[in-house]
Amino acid sequence: MESEPTAELIRAQLRRLRLSADLTQEDFGKLVHFSGSQVSAIELGQRPFDRLFLKRADEVLKSDGLLSGLLRIAELHGQPNWLRPWLDAERNARQLRCYHPTLIPGLLQTEHYARAVIQSDDMLSDEEVERRLAVRMDRQATLAQPSPPALIAVIEETTLRRADESFRSIMAQQIGHLLEYVKRGGVLVHLIPAEATVHVGHAGPITLARGVEGEWLGHLENQVGGTTIDRDEQIDTLLVRWEGVRSVALPKGQSEVLMKEVMESWSTI
Repeated sequence: MESEPTAELIRAQLRRLRLSADLTQEDFGKLVHFSGSQVSAIELGQRPFDRLFLKRADEVLKSDGLLSGLLRIAELHGQPNWLRPWLDAERNARQLRCYHPTLIPGLLQTEHYARAVIQSDDMLSDEEVERRLAVRMDRQATLAQPSPPALIAVIEETTLRRADESFRSIMAQQIGHLLEYVKRGGVLVHLIPAEATVHVGHAGPITLARGVEGEWLGHLENQVGGTTIDRDEQIDTLLVRWEGVRSVALPKGQSEVLMKEVMESWSTI
């Protein structure tokens, strides 16, 4: 999905880079597997562009990811107002704490798992599914920064086991992805075993970010949006509830053993 006026900027930069490379629309089209008329339509705003086209254009024009980067900015700016403060906090955090009673935290989701989760909303068009997926994958760049935030995630064992046979390979890949993050360091994953009793986390997701100066922000999601929490008394409540959730989770080593056990169960034919 394109967002004006950023889409106009992207089209202008595309044309500038193409002309600087001394390429006609026809010549450029051949290099990115488009016809010259298709390239013309994109530059004139008569045809939409997508991530794959801009990726190819960046490679052909040697623009160091400029066009794809502009699209990512447009997508993030296209997020609803209630989410933007949290995206900034997430990106600049020194520590992140995430718990969801039924899902893998978004920053740790594989592309296949994330797509399946997003597609579960029947109200979304295919285009909107792919847009939301792209934004979610881009947000994961937070963990690939030179000095990424330390991430602590608490996940329910039942979340890893909640899938039918058609979801087997996706879940096996997802658990392997979690284990790889843990192996690399900087990410801790604690599982709450299936036999655990009812706990405070069942009331809803908890996500917290600690900034560079030690300040905390919280984020609470619901069916129609979300809220960024910054009032001291509310943050204190979330921190206490986070400790309540983590207290019923297994230690790091036992969590890794359990994740491997569940992954093997999904990998078994």
